[in-house]
This record gives sequence, C-alpha cells and structure tokens, in this order.
Amino acid sequence: MNLAMAEVDQREENTRKRLIAQARFPYIRTLDQFDFSIIQSVNKAGVLELAKGEYLAKNENVVLIGNMGTGKTHTAVSLGVLACQLGKKVRFYTATALVNELLEAQDQHALGKRLAQLARMDLLIVDEVGFVPFTPEGARLLFQAFSERYLRGSLLITSNLEFSRWLEVFGDERLTGALLDRLTHHCHVLEFNGDSYRFKESLRQREGTM
Repeated sequence: MNLAMAEVDQREENTRKRLIAQARFPYIRTLDQFDFSIIQSVNKAGVLELAKGEYLAKNENVVLIGNMGTGKTHTAVSLGVLACQLGKKVRFYTATALVNELLEAQDQHALGKRLAQLARMDLLIVDEVGFVPFTPEGARLLFQAFSERYLRGSLLITSNLEFSRWLEVFGDERLTGALLDRLTHHCHVLEFNGDSYRFKESLRQREGTM
C-alpha cells in the first residue's frame, strides 16, 4: 500500500514539474519569498486568497497594476507556479512576446491553431502590458486571444498603467473599451504602488552584509 502511494505521489510530482516547465516562467518565485512589508500598498490578504486557486475554477481574471519594480511579475509567477501545483495548465508570456508570436502565426497561416492552443490553457499570464504600444494589428490579435478566453479560462495580466490609460497601448477606443469590458467582468484587481521593491530589497540585502 505504501509503495502504491509512493508511486502515486511520484507521478503527481512529475506532473507538477512538467506543468511548471511547460509554463515557461522567466524564473521561479514563491509568495514566501515576497516581503509584503516592503510594498505595503499590496493587499496581502487578496494575494493569499488568490493563492488558493479558486479563481481558476470560476474562470476569473486577475490584473496586477502598479509602478515598475513593485513585485507584480514576482506575484504573477508565484500564482502561476501554485496553479501548476494544482494541476493546471499555465503559460507565461510578456505582452510583446505574445503579440510577436501571434503575428508570426498569422503570417504562417497558423493563427487559428495557435489561438486554440492558448485557449486550452487554464491560466494565461501576460506580463508587462503597457510597456510598449502595440501596432493596430498586434492590438487586434491580442484582443482576439483575450476574447477567446472570456468565461472559458483565466487571464492574469500585469501592467504599469491604470485602465484609463490602456488606450495609449491599444490605440483603438472601441477595441480598448471592449477588451476592458471582458477583462474586468469577474476580475480581481490588485494595486502595487510605491517605490521599487527590487531597489528596496537590494538596499536591505546590502545593509545586511555590512
């Protein structure tokens, strides 16, 4: 019996490792490594509630908004890793990388196939929306990818821009309005404001070695 349980545990562990590898995170982080005392504006209780993964079962979205360096990507990766550990299929992209991949798929007449693959993900993480404006075609393709997940799978987006400024990135008022309408329906929005988390953490570590 113990041997059988050990084999099951090993298979489950292998599955978790495979899902994490397939997610293509830029690095691995956990919420235990995030010092919430540095960025006190972050709703710690809200983040820990998301860590339970219940939003995935409800196909709800998550948007992390705030200044650069405040821990948005760290949190997004941590929530993605936790989703993998729950057996969910996750894929991580920067916004620019996803747009470029969709444009390339369109050029190769494989856009439908790529969108279908993305739609099968339980959680699609798109980092750094707002850092670089999209071309009209890039914005349209990203809107299409997001729209096909509406009420079918969860999106987790990080952005340095408030929703009121997303028009600067997407360029089209009607498209931006339609995107925000879908995105914010059944959505958890967490703000990450304050000075750079990375800078403060670096200073603290430096002081600790003095």
